[in-house]
Amino acid sequence: MKKTYKIEVDCANCANKMEEATKNTAGVKDATVNFMALKMIVEFEEGQDPETVMKEVLKNCKKVEDDCEIFF
Repeated sequence: MKKTYKIEVDCANCANKMEEATKNTAGVKDATVNFMALKMIVEFEEGQDPETVMKEVLKNCKKVEDDCEIFF
């Protein structure tokens, strides 16, 4: 399952780091962060609860940029 989320991120480099942090989160099959569109597309592994996984994604992204926001 793929879902798109609105994000707030300050720079393209941080967006790339957030993409890597998201890809390395348990339950995420793949992820793309588009800095220009301020969107994150996340593909979840089979049987995963998107809301639970996104809470972990947000924690991991805040390690990269503590003022980032993901709206889910």
